[in-house]
Amino acid sequence: MSTKREQLWQMTRETIGNGRLSVIMPVYNLRDEIAENLEATDRLYREHGIRAELIPVDDGSTDGTGEVLERLRSETIRPVICTKNGGKGAALRAGFEASRGEYVMLLDGDLDIHPKQTPYFFEAMARNGLDVVCGSKRHPRSVVQYPWHRRIVSWAYFTWVRLFVGLPITDTQTGMKLFRRGMLKYALDRMLVKTYAFDLELLAIAASKGAKIGEAPVVIRFGAKFGALKTRTVWKMALDSLAVFYRLKILKYYDKVMVPERTDLKPMVSVVIACPERSWMLEECLKGLERQTYRNFETIVLPDGVTGKVRPAEKRNLGIKAAKGEIVAFIDDDAYPDERWLERAIGYFSIPDVGAVGGPGVTPPNDGWRSKLGGRVYENVLVSGNYRYRYKAGGTRRDVDDYPSCNLLVRKDLLEKIGGYRTDFWPGEDTLLCKDILAAGARIVYDPWITVYHHRRALFRPHLRQLGRYAFHRGYFCKRFPENSRHLAYFVPSMFVAYLLLCAPAWALMGKLALVPLGVYLALVALTAMSPNPVTWIMTALGVVSTHVWYGIRFIQGLFARKAPCEFIGKDHANVN
Repeated sequence: MSTKREQLWQMTRETIGNGRLSVIMPVYNLRDEIAENLEATDRLYREHGIRAELIPVDDGSTDGTGEVLERLRSETIRPVICTKNGGKGAALRAGFEASRGEYVMLLDGDLDIHPKQTPYFFEAMARNGLDVVCGSKRHPRSVVQYPWHRRIVSWAYFTWVRLFVGLPITDTQTGMKLFRRGMLKYALDRMLVKTYAFDLELLAIAASKGAKIGEAPVVIRFGAKFGALKTRTVWKMALDSLAVFYRLKILKYYDKVMVPERTDLKPMVSVVIACPERSWMLEECLKGLERQTYRNFETIVLPDGVTGKVRPAEKRNLGIKAAKGEIVAFIDDDAYPDERWLERAIGYFSIPDVGAVGGPGVTPPNDGWRSKLGGRVYENVLVSGNYRYRYKAGGTRRDVDDYPSCNLLVRKDLLEKIGGYRTDFWPGEDTLLCKDILAAGARIVYDPWITVYHHRRALFRPHLRQLGRYAFHRGYFCKRFPENSRHLAYFVPSMFVAYLLLCAPAWALMGKLALVPLGVYLALVALTAMSPNPVTWIMTALGVVSTHVWYGIRFIQGLFARKAPCEFIGKDHANVN
């Protein structure tokens, strides 16, 4: 080994000192190579006297990678297993939460960039007083074998980043980065992107905090591993990157976002599940609770056999009464939680005026095609508008005035103060609960990382049946309980129905001009429903239109109704097909 290289390793040891280097390695379907990669990395750091912990994060692999990682678990190799594929951002955040080092290296698990380049990163950090060091394919000392089409896309993306985000580096996407722990924690606490533009957002947040960011050379030989860029990947990357720019430069979101302080307090949580009977979906929910990283909780399951045939609100009130916890967490039996559901929610209750916390109920990956179509309709911007955050992971943290009980955590003393759920309405009881929480002077906070997976009703009939009930009650509540129901967005589908009814007489007066709004609407539906699968595209578009029409009709019926029915439906589950 050259004297120069040994001097750099010595500098690395001195920089780390009595601390530790955490190496977080996202892994997906690398069963055949991950053991060799981890053992080589562990051996490298041992040979050079680096006190390091390796944290491979299995991001929901389907080829048995998780089992391999568990067999490798040791004092220096500490795997984190995510049962669902959540994307690189989610994997790295999970790894960070399990790490202990003062310095944190992000390193792709396939070792396209070998960890023997570590000392160059510490050299840059130590000599320039940097907080973040990024590997760069454009560094003058880098050696890169890179396909020409990737070079073009990389150059275009780099140009966009420099112009619109203003990062002082030439490469955001290379899979090796070194952070001081405090700066990485600051960025991870505020990031929202879980997949394509994760690296950009992470660095943009750090830069907005005033972090000193520099670059180090890398050696990358991709060989034949890189295939063609998928159009969908490029499109999603562009959308996520634009969202980062909007939050950074327009909203100034990262500077003012509320971040709950981490606390050593571990309040007891009572998880309440109202259900008609045992089912495979309930078993799925209970297994999700078994995997929770936060362990101080109890589970209260309330089937008809225990409570009698009563509505969900009445069941949940029984659960509140029986709860031993300081926090009551409500989840539907046809939903199941992310492993860190409770862990990520609990911190908000260290903020005195936060009374309730919720997060997205996303479509599960194991839903059937028609159920996924229902999910696509709910996620469509023309259907849910500013409320898409309820159904789609993402969006900003925010205060909300209404949130469904499929994913809602509330202080028990607050529930007792307001008398729990009202039982004279179903559905809509959670809207009234939220109204009462706000009236008590408490806040309801939404966080996109507090995730549950909520099975969807299949398109068309089950989806529209559920939607119609919600629309009717929303129309009725707009009249009787306007505090958190009288919003313009809820009226828009009814305005669309009124337009359709007026099209015929308008045609007689205005001719083809009367159909221009309809043409614009159908074009927007086609654009927002777009899918590589033409059948999925058409079905989603039909789902969006039928959703608007049926919601609009039922909302008008509720708006003019003298009384809203309080139905009892013994079994109303998603039909996952």
